[in-house]
Amino acid sequence: MKEISVEGKSILVTGAAGFIGANLILKLLKDFENIKIIGIDNMNSYYDVSIKEYRLHQIEELAKSVSGTFRFIKADIADKKVIQALFTLSKPEIVVNLAAQAGVRYSIIEPDAYIETNLKGFYNILEACRHSGEGNNRGVKHLVYASSSSVYGNSRKKNYSIEDKADYPVSLYAATKKSNELLAHAYSKLYDIPSTGLRFFTVYGPAGRPDMAYFSFTKKLLSDQVIQLFNYGNCKRDFTYIDDAVEGIERVIQKAPEKRDGADGLPAAPYAIYNIGNGNPVDLINFVDVLQQELIRAKVLPENFDFEVHKELTSMQPGDVEVTCADISELERDFGFRPSIPLRTGLRRFAQWYKDFYQNKL
Repeated sequence: MKEISVEGKSILVTGAAGFIGANLILKLLKDFENIKIIGIDNMNSYYDVSIKEYRLHQIEELAKSVSGTFRFIKADIADKKVIQALFTLSKPEIVVNLAAQAGVRYSIIEPDAYIETNLKGFYNILEACRHSGEGNNRGVKHLVYASSSSVYGNSRKKNYSIEDKADYPVSLYAATKKSNELLAHAYSKLYDIPSTGLRFFTVYGPAGRPDMAYFSFTKKLLSDQVIQLFNYGNCKRDFTYIDDAVEGIERVIQKAPEKRDGADGLPAAPYAIYNIGNGNPVDLINFVDVLQQELIRAKVLPENFDFEVHKELTSMQPGDVEVTCADISELERDFGFRPSIPLRTGLRRFAQWYKDFYQNKL
């Protein structure tokens, strides 16, 4: 792997107002001197735009007190002319593509959004990287992009390994993420673009996505609604706290894959895939129990809140999988990193943020 110094580099982060994108930018600005970050996001209304604005405000405030700079562009990566102009003017040396239409269930009812952003948009990023130069003169030294644990489909294995076949997605969202991996491999092979895909496992935390279960559960419990626990509460998820996720990205950015000899003796593409997860799945019913305890502790819910009457055990949803669990042995081997923040700690921080954020909005 080739070491990449981040100090002073120009870095493009797509999905800059998104949950992972915004937190990554905050971490990069804190950790490195004189970096120039260009963020792009279309600020769509898939979920509450005020949360995206809150994240951007955090970045803008931090940028006032560090040596690095941040410039935000409101635009869509599906607009090829915008992406071409952005690469021409900004000349990014590292590209982190986190822009995507997220959500498994939403992909069932609004497939167009996924084709537009996840396929067309990612293709535009790949083309821009391709035309940023060749060989040692290539402008983009490393492309890092978000994939998803959804690519594994409904695997029966205990741990999902990057060596496992991922050929049977059970949602359109998963299919677009697997397509990203295939497209990135082809571009890496054909045009010698170092690229690394990251399969994220259920990232959660403060200022997260409101469509994620822990966030929507909180809103429903506050509204005295009943929450549905699919597969009768027996689904298991490998919950990954946001700080662990962005630590993983930051480490990956600094080591780009290189050409090497493949098993057939021919040069293999400068391409890699890693899982980013805890490797410690939790039953959904236990997860929600900890969540409601922390919501009570933060005084989001009353102390006498009756959780039992607010839950309903029900069957599986279309497009869902029973278990997600990351095998992160490659992440540990290559980067010496293993996510470690406990679930209760992460949910405690979320509960406190939720109280502060929504109290301030009232």
